[in-house]
Amino acid sequence: RDFNERCVQCSEVNWGLTDGGRFYCRSCHNVTERTREVVNTDFITNSRVQSISKGLKKQEKTDGGCEWYICEGFQLVLKKQVEALEALGVCPQMKDEILCNFWRCYLQKSKQAYCKRPAGETVRALSVCGSSTDVDSDPERPSLLHLLSLSESEGDLQTDCSFASSVSKVSESTSVYSGSVDGSLYLMKNQKEKLRMTMPMTLSFCYMALLWVREPITLSEFLRFVVEGHIPYLNVFQHFPEKMKLCGLDLKIFCVESWPTYEEVFDKMHELAAFLDLPRFPDITESCFLHPDMLCMKYLMEANLPDELHNWTCRVVKKIGIGEVDFLTLMPGNKSRRKVKYDVLATAVIVVVLKLLFLLDDHYEWLLSEFAEERNKNNTEVCMFYSGGPYFEFKKWYEVVKHSLDVEQKKLDEERAKYLWRCEKPLFYSVKNKSKVLKRRQMVVNLQNQFGKLSGSVQRAEKPNPSSFQLRWSEENTDGSCFHGHSLKGVLQEKRGLLTAMNPDYWLCTVKLCNEKLCGHLAHYREVEFPQSYHFVLRLFSFLLRIQPAYIHDEVCMIEHKLFNKKLCKKLKYNTVLRK
Repeated sequence: RDFNERCVQCSEVNWGLTDGGRFYCRSCHNVTERTREVVNTDFITNSRVQSISKGLKKQEKTDGGCEWYICEGFQLVLKKQVEALEALGVCPQMKDEILCNFWRCYLQKSKQAYCKRPAGETVRALSVCGSSTDVDSDPERPSLLHLLSLSESEGDLQTDCSFASSVSKVSESTSVYSGSVDGSLYLMKNQKEKLRMTMPMTLSFCYMALLWVREPITLSEFLRFVVEGHIPYLNVFQHFPEKMKLCGLDLKIFCVESWPTYEEVFDKMHELAAFLDLPRFPDITESCFLHPDMLCMKYLMEANLPDELHNWTCRVVKKIGIGEVDFLTLMPGNKSRRKVKYDVLATAVIVVVLKLLFLLDDHYEWLLSEFAEERNKNNTEVCMFYSGGPYFEFKKWYEVVKHSLDVEQKKLDEERAKYLWRCEKPLFYSVKNKSKVLKRRQMVVNLQNQFGKLSGSVQRAEKPNPSSFQLRWSEENTDGSCFHGHSLKGVLQEKRGLLTAMNPDYWLCTVKLCNEKLCGHLAHYREVEFPQSYHFVLRLFSFLLRIQPAYIHDEVCMIEHKLFNKKLCKKLKYNTVLRK
C-alpha cells in the first residue's frame, strides 16, 4: 500500500507482492526490481535474504512467461491437430461442435475444469503472476510454495482445509523444475486413475471425433498422415506461444520420441469414449466409407487386384453379418461387443477371399497361374478379344506387386532412419543447463551449415501432398502392370447358375481361437508356420495399414470361424465322440 509509483508498462497503480518480496503489477504482471522494506525488526535478517533469493530464482524460472496448466498445453495440441485436419478437407463442424464438446466433457470428468473445485487449483500459487501469490490480498492464506519452504525448516504448519490435503503430495515434487504450474503433480501416480491425458490420447480424441462425423479417414490412414508430418504430433510443442515456458517435467509430457502405434490409439479411443459416457455413435451404414464393402473396394484397388474380387468380398461380408449396422456402430462401454477395426477388417476379408479362390498354400495358386498364362498366350497369338479382359495371373501379380512393395518399404525405412527427432527449438530440463544447451545447439547448427556447404548437400524437398493411396496403378500402362481389369474366369466355374470357386479345399489358420482378453490375440502368428504366399499377402496389407501382420491374421481367423462355424462345430463334436 505504501508503494504508489505507476507501472512503467501500463501506468496503473495496482501492485501486489510476490513470495520473494518483489512488487508486481496486477494489471500487466510486470515485476519490478523494488522489494518490500522490512518494517518489523523482530524478523531475522537471514529470513529476508532467503526470501529475496527465492524470489530471484522464481523470477528466473518464469521470466517473460505466464501461468499455464498442462491441460491448456494439450488444448493447444488438439487445436493444431484439428486445424490440420480441416486443411485436409474435414468438415469444419468437427472442431467446434464435436471435438470441443468432447474436450470439455473430459475436463469436467477428470475434474480439471467446469467443476466446483478443479484438481489443479491447489497449486495455483506456484505461479508468480497468479493472484494467490499476493500476500497483501489474503494474509491468512499464504502461497503453497511459501508453506512448503517453511515446513522444511520449521516443521509442519497449520493451514486451512483447501491446502492441507495437497501439501503432503506436492512437497515431494515441487523441487523438480517445471515450466507449467502443475507439471510435477501431473506425473503423480494417482492421476492415472482419472485417465491422465497423454500425447497419444490427443490422436485418440481426433480419431473419436472423425468417427463421430463419419469422415472418410481410417485410423491407419490418420496415423500415416501423422507420421508424414501433415498432422502436428512430433515436436508439436514448438508451436506453443512464447509466454508458455516449456521445460523440465513438461518435456516428459509433451516431448514425443516414438511413433504412435495403432493399438495404443485405438484402445485409448475406446477407453476414452467409455470414460466420457458417450451415447451410441452415428450408424455406419452401407453408404458410409467405413463400411467393409466400401473399404474392400479401396484396398483392392491399392493392392492391384482384379475388380471382380469385390463381388466376392461383398458375399463374404453379407454371409457372416459383419456389414450389419449394429456390428459396425460403436457403442461405448459395451464390453460384450468386439471392437471393430474397420480397415483391418476389410483387408482381412480380402485375404479370406484370396484363400477361397487361390488357396494360398504355395502350390495351388502357382498351378492356376500357369493355366492362366497359357490361356493368355493362346488368346494373344490368335488375336482373340474376349469379354472380361485377360485371365488373372497370380505369379505375374506377385512379381509386379513385390517389386513395388520392396521399393516403397526401403524408402520408408530410409526415411525413418534419417528422421531427426530433435526439434528446432532447444530443450532444457534445468535452468542451470539452459545456457549450455543453447550454446551447444548453436554450435551444432553452425557445424551442419559448414559441412553442408562443403559437401554440397541438397536441401530436403518439400513433403508431398497427402494421398489416400500409397501404391498407384494405372490401367493406361502398356507394360501390363495393372490387374484391375483382369478376369477371374480361370479360377471360377458355373454351378447351378452361380459362379463358384474351382478350388474345393480350404485350410484354416487355426482350429480354435484364443481368449483375446488374456492373450492379446485371437491366434498366434509365426511366419515359418504358414505358406509364403499367405505371408506375402499379409505383408502387403500390413504395409498399407502400417501395422504388424499378426493383427490382420487375428481378423482373418475371426472371419474364418464365422464363415465355417457349422463345419467347425461338427468337427469338434466328432472329435469329442472319438475321444469318448
